[in-house]
Amino acid sequence: MRAMVLQEVGRPLVLEDCPVPTPGPGEVLLRVEACGVCRTDQHIADGELPPPRLPLAPGHQIVGRVAALGEGVEGIPLEARLGVGWLGGACGRCKYCQRGQENLCREAVFTGYHRDGGFAEYTSVRADYAYPLPEGLPPEGLAPWLCAGLIGYRAYRLVRDRKVLGFYGFGAAAHLLLQVARHEGKRVYAFVRPGDEAAKAFALELGAAWAGDSTETPPEPLEGAILFAPVGALVPKALADLEPGGVAVLAGIHMSPIPEMPYRLLWEERVLRSVANLTREDARAFLAVAPQVPLRAEVEVLRLEEAERALEALRRGGTRGALVLIP
Repeated sequence: MRAMVLQEVGRPLVLEDCPVPTPGPGEVLLRVEACGVCRTDQHIADGELPPPRLPLAPGHQIVGRVAALGEGVEGIPLEARLGVGWLGGACGRCKYCQRGQENLCREAVFTGYHRDGGFAEYTSVRADYAYPLPEGLPPEGLAPWLCAGLIGYRAYRLVRDRKVLGFYGFGAAAHLLLQVARHEGKRVYAFVRPGDEAAKAFALELGAAWAGDSTETPPEPLEGAILFAPVGALVPKALADLEPGGVAVLAGIHMSPIPEMPYRLLWEERVLRSVANLTREDARAFLAVAPQVPLRAEVEVLRLEEAERALEALRRGGTRGALVLIP
């Protein structure tokens, strides 16, 4: 099979001919229909996260068809459409798993990081960490649901009780969660990279109440904020935009350093918190909501061998919606 492989951190991915994996006990083999390209893939390739297992096929927004079953897997028919996200497994025994925080498990395994992901024609995954997906949408439209959607939704749930929200950075995750927030009656203000008029127009097109540069002040104080952009300098700005008692959520796995800031930005019981990974419960909740919206992903489709071009597009910024590879 063909796969785009990271051989060395900081070096371009390489197209290789690799053996088709054999699913182990409790696993299924997926024939990849589509795989979204996430900023986390870029962070892994660039060495901004601790070194992954190498060599590695990245990719953790996988839509695939079941091609084979590993020992002990029952109730999943061949050719069933499944989705796979970032969390590829957890121990199930530790205190985090036992209290519903498998996203914090010290033995957690992540797709496209600890094990090969979807930048390939086939991949094997744990059956209990794969999710049934609807048949009525094209695979490239479903792929962004599996990370931009899932982890974005985990961040959104932390401010779901608020009515006035700010989204900082308007890429793959924000464009999906704006649709969910609008469906649930929220008023959303979108903050984009200074000068990115296309992103402003895109946010307004999807129903944002206002769109402006990340340096601008929103029309009213925010009750909640989600930082999708991995820019530490936006943290004090988001806190300054919040009303007393507001909540700011950092949705990324990596962020540039947060600058020193005065305590008054946190005072009056403002809350600053991060999101780490996701749980299967998050996935089930999001996949139940998405068809009700109905959620539609804006995507640019690329060939598998264009994976490095996709990563470079994320480095530059300014992409509209999500980038998706088709093997």
